[in-house]
Amino acid sequence: MTAGAVLQLLCAGAARGLVDALQARFAAETGARIEGRFGAVGAMKEALVAGAPCDVMVLTDAMVCALVEAGALDGSTRAPLGVVRTGVAVRAGDADPAIGTPDALRAALLGADRICFPDPARATAGIHFASVLRRLGLEETLAPRLATFPNGATAMAALASTPERAAIGCTQITEILAMPGVRLVGPLPPAFELATVYSAAVARRAADRALAARFVELLTCAGARDARRTAGFEVDPLSGTARS
Repeated sequence: MTAGAVLQLLCAGAARGLVDALQARFAAETGARIEGRFGAVGAMKEALVAGAPCDVMVLTDAMVCALVEAGALDGSTRAPLGVVRTGVAVRAGDADPAIGTPDALRAALLGADRICFPDPARATAGIHFASVLRRLGLEETLAPRLATFPNGATAMAALASTPERAAIGCTQITEILAMPGVRLVGPLPPAFELATVYSAAVARRAADRALAARFVELLTCAGARDARRTAGFEVDPLSGTARS
């Protein structure tokens, strides 16, 4: 037990629901509490580089690997949580638009009064959704209706409370499932699919490496598989098409 210890976590917003679900178990097993900072993966990387306290990082696997190469994370502790797809959301009481094909998604977006999504420069889903808008030829047409936010959680909170008659949002499915007041319509259509592997790793500067390794194990172990599924991760098996 590590009673009174604090685990410093820098974590992609896509994994916040899972971390919240496992905090009590971690505290019961170790006596430690988690002090987490959540947000766009780019913002979390910037925080680490700037010297923010960090024992464990949870980011896209691609970014974890880059930080391992840079010497910031311990590659021997890297472990995957699962695959997260990017999806479309509406407010809990609204009807689901058709989004199963590019044409259907285009019509759904054109019919929306407001479109909420995360940072198109630093958030995984935001970067991807901005590219989808370009591919659909809607970037300029929809510009007055686009609303961007620092991360998926704040985007979904804004969607839940927006007064516009017809609103829609896009972010990682895990962030949609974790936010009260919004409902998952479904993943982006196959032509625009984004399936991203997220991984955890211990930071080289971790204050208590054993405690940090225990948290990575808790997040990624077989015993937490149901919690990962409930949070929106695909875990059986990790998708071979996953990227980013």
